[in-house]
Amino acid sequence: MIRIGVIVGSTRPGRKALDVAKWVMEIAKLRNDAAYELVDIQDFNLPLLDEPVPPAMGKYSQPHTKAWAAKIATYDGFVFVTPEYNHGISGALKNAIDFLFAEWNNKAAGFVGYGSAGGARAVESLRLVMGEIKIADVRVQVMLSLHSDFENYTTFKPGQHHEKTVTAMLDEVVSWAGALKPVRERKAAGG
Repeated sequence: MIRIGVIVGSTRPGRKALDVAKWVMEIAKLRNDAAYELVDIQDFNLPLLDEPVPPAMGKYSQPHTKAWAAKIATYDGFVFVTPEYNHGISGALKNAIDFLFAEWNNKAAGFVGYGSAGGARAVESLRLVMGEIKIADVRVQVMLSLHSDFENYTTFKPGQHHEKTVTAMLDEVVSWAGALKPVRERKAAGG
């Protein structure tokens, strides 16, 4: 079965990413096309990138990197839940992505962004990163507004219409993750 990690892309105190990711998980759990799991980067206590060798070399030396790599390697695709901070993704999410390389390769990703402009600029920034780490990102993205999907800019109350977009995004992520499976299998076999 295809495995999809729903990544909580913020570690900031008072973050909304966890609430948004839990909402995505509620929608995902109604499906039977993949196994979905919440992955909170905060749980891995990643410091600022502290590996002495570039991640593309695959020679991880730190226990936290090895634990993070082992977790990410288990997935066929991802849903990145990202806030928009100053027109970009959170530093914590970028740092978590930068720790690894091969574990991301030849997988699929979808995006759920939130912010004053629906997280659109953060997602566009994240799409550039995905290309470099060999993740195929899907077109459909979920854009949540701090103005209309958060009561008083704090309590997450998404409009019901977003559920349809989440479903469409998950459809694409699962489809692409499945389509890339032969590529991952060839690479694992040394091809």
